[in-house]
Amino acid sequence: MATTSRDPGDPNPDSSASSHRSDVPAPPSGGAPDPDAVDELHPDLARGKGIRRTRTGALWTALVTGALILLLLLVFILQNLDSITLELFGWDFSLPLGVALLFAAIAGAIIVGAAGGIRILQLRHAANRQRSLSTGPRGRS
Repeated sequence: MATTSRDPGDPNPDSSASSHRSDVPAPPSGGAPDPDAVDELHPDLARGKGIRRTRTGALWTALVTGALILLLLLVFILQNLDSITLELFGWDFSLPLGVALLFAAIAGAIIVGAAGGIRILQLRHAANRQRSLSTGPRGRS
């Protein structure tokens, strides 16, 4: 017969004593925790920061936001199915209005992304040049 150190008044007799443990250490006297004993807590908890943001949480938020935006785009396209004719360099295209506006938005995003990418490459090149000038010939191995 195994004995466990559980409370006799516990409404759940299947729970073990290990499930009642908390992450906060119990004070040695068995009384209430000392509010001045912050050195026993994790530094983030002692500063009152709690749970920090993680990359996984940010990824999940971005995925949910992206899914909602895609759903809104789908509704927009399905509500704007009127066919229009576009002329580009002598070619005629007949597309639904929602699809044409989506293509225009994608083209704008590509242009902005290309301009931003070129600027990032310029800044990276300037930073590498500055780093090589500041380290001089002795800094290279």
